[in-house]
Amino acid sequence: MSELTLLVLKFGFLLLLWVFVFAIIYALRSDLFGHVTRRPQTETPVTAFPSTPLPAPLIDSKSEGSKNAKRLVITSGAKAGLEIDLTDQPLTIGRSRESGLVIRDDYTSTHHAKLLLWDEGWVIQDLDSTNGTFLNDERVTVPTPVPIGATVRIGTTSFELRR
Repeated sequence: MSELTLLVLKFGFLLLLWVFVFAIIYALRSDLFGHVTRRPQTETPVTAFPSTPLPAPLIDSKSEGSKNAKRLVITSGAKAGLEIDLTDQPLTIGRSRESGLVIRDDYTSTHHAKLLLWDEGWVIQDLDSTNGTFLNDERVTVPTPVPIGATVRIGTTSFELRR
């Protein structure tokens, strides 16, 4: 082989190594800090939800809505026993210091989920989290009504809505 061919192969190999290094750095960055580009600059108003009705497979037609739930009680996790009084304002949940409920564990995203009052009761919305939000062990993919006493799990933390 000529010296020029060896030189081109050396630079190609070096370039390939740097591509792998940057791919690893990008993966670590997104795991630690989340995808920064997916968060809008302004908060989306509650009225901006789709006009289609919310799916209601998790609410029994005989039970009342969760509109009269006044407290969020953490049942398991690092903050077990903590009670938060609910207002009409949305409650954001995640690792971010700006969240209304800060959960610091490896399985919670920076902006993980949002709990908000919608029509007849409280609704949980997953904010494209990596590990998901679960309502009674069912993964939440669309805004889903939360009945009183149902278990919501985010990371290693579980909570319930109570009167």
